[in-house]
Amino acid sequence: MGNCASAEYLEKQEIDENVVYMVDEEAPISEKDGTRKIASLFSQRGKKGPNQDAAILCQGFGKENGIFCGVFDGHGRMGHVISRLVRDYLPFSILSQRNNYFLSKDESNLSDDNGLEAHDTHCSNLAMFEDWKQACINAMKAVDCELRLKPGLDSSFSGTTAVYIIKQGKDLIIANLGDSRAILARISEEGCLEAKQLTTDFKPNIPQEADRIKKHHGRVFSLRDEPSVARVWLPDENYPGLAMSRSLGDFQLKRHGVICTPQVVYHHITDRDLFIVLASDGVWDVLRNEQVVSTVYNTKNKLEASKVIVEEAVHAWKSKYPSSKIDDCTAACLFLNDNKQFSEEKHGPTSVANKI
Repeated sequence: MGNCASAEYLEKQEIDENVVYMVDEEAPISEKDGTRKIASLFSQRGKKGPNQDAAILCQGFGKENGIFCGVFDGHGRMGHVISRLVRDYLPFSILSQRNNYFLSKDESNLSDDNGLEAHDTHCSNLAMFEDWKQACINAMKAVDCELRLKPGLDSSFSGTTAVYIIKQGKDLIIANLGDSRAILARISEEGCLEAKQLTTDFKPNIPQEADRIKKHHGRVFSLRDEPSVARVWLPDENYPGLAMSRSLGDFQLKRHGVICTPQVVYHHITDRDLFIVLASDGVWDVLRNEQVVSTVYNTKNKLEASKVIVEEAVHAWKSKYPSSKIDDCTAACLFLNDNKQFSEEKHGPTSVANKI
C-alpha cells in the first residue's frame, strides 16, 4: 500500500466556494501551485439561484502521485450546501474506508506494493480495483448517513450527484452517482480523436432504474412541458420530481427506490489516453461528448480548458434554449501521461469519434 493522505497532511486551497484544490504537504511538487499543472477546474453559476455545483482536485491521494478529482451537482433547497459537504467529506471517507478494509483482511492476504508486483498483473489490478470499489461504495453509504444525521440540515428533498476519479499510477477508478458524467479522450489506432463515455447517466427512465423505483412504490413520469425528462415522484403526491435515480441525500425518496450505490469501473491508462473530463449535467445537456473532447484538445492553454468548456456550454444554452434559465455549469479536466498530449504531434487526429 502507498501512503494514504489524511486531513492532517492535506493543505486546502479554496479558489472560490465552489472549487477546491487540496495538496498533500509531503507530495513531491516540482513547482509552486504544481497541482494545477495536471488539471483544470472551473464552475459558473447559472440563472436559477446560488451555484449548487462543487468540484475538487486532491493531489497525494492514496499515495504520493495519487489523485482524486470530483464534480458534484446539488439540487433542492439545500443542494448548494450538500454538494460542498460531500466534496469535502468524500475523499477522506474513501481513504478511511479503504484503510478499514485492509485492516479487516487476514494478515496473510495483505501485500505491499512490491508484493503485488510479483503477482500476475491482471490479478493484481483486479484485486486493487476491488479494494477501491468497495471503499467507494462504503464511503458513499457513510457520507449519505452523515448527511441524514447532520444537525440543522434538511436533506429530505435535497441532494447531490457525485462523479469522481481516483488515479493511482496507471490505474484509474471511476465512480458515478446521478447524472453527472465522465468521459475519456484518446487517440485511436487510426489516428482519430475519440470520446469514450466512462459512466452511465442514471436517469429514472432507464428500465432497471425505473423497475427498482416502481417496486418501492415510487412513480416515474415526465411533465407535459418536459416530455423528454423523466422524474421520480412520491407514491401519492406529485412531488418532488427528481430527475435522477441515484443520489446522495433525498431521503424521502430513498424509501421509494432512489439509492446511493455508485457505479464503479476500472480503466488502465495507456499511451493513447489524453485526458479525462468530468462535468455536471449543465454541460452535458447542451454539449455532446465529442464536442467537449474537441474543445479541450484544441485549447492552447490547457489550464483554461475547463473554463472554455463552460463558456461553450453557456453559449449553447443561450442559443438552444433562449427562454430557459441556464443551469450551473462545472467541468474538471485531468491530463494524463505527463501532459504528453501538449507536445507537437507528428500525426494529429483527423476526426473526432464518439464511443459509448
